[in-house]
Amino acid sequence: MSSSTGFQVRPAGPDDAEIIAQFNCLLAEETEHTRLDPPTVLAGVKQLLADPSKGRYLVAEEDGKVIGQLAHTREWSDWRNGDLWWIQSVYVRQGHRGGGVFRALYEHLEAMARESGQVVGIRLYVEQHNEKAQSAYQRLGLAKTDYQVMQKVWLPLADS
Repeated sequence: MSSSTGFQVRPAGPDDAEIIAQFNCLLAEETEHTRLDPPTVLAGVKQLLADPSKGRYLVAEEDGKVIGQLAHTREWSDWRNGDLWWIQSVYVRQGHRGGGVFRALYEHLEAMARESGQVVGIRLYVEQHNEKAQSAYQRLGLAKTDYQVMQKVWLPLADS
């Protein structure tokens, strides 16, 4: 998919694994002040790239250089008899933010979801204090819910 802004959106491939893993580590540092274990992240990225049943990455590219990414994973909704796609790992390279990169990634993903005939909605989670991201998501039609994410994670991070 080409963009009038000079970049294009495409499905990520195995050759994108290292930059995606790097972006994921930067994302964790910027949003959660968390240092991830790069080899673990790279292995996880490679797993997702190798198994479309888990989800997929999209990347935005300009002049052959990846400038943004998002991933999506799937959740089956028995209430809606269809898939919900969860957006994850959203990252836009510094210097390209505010230029429509995320919008292009999101619109590409939503078009894919609608064309599939099996996806009933898109969800994401966002840091509660990340007002800039929340505003961007709302401009694209995503709405806040009354739910809070709860978790129990047993794999430690690099700085745990």
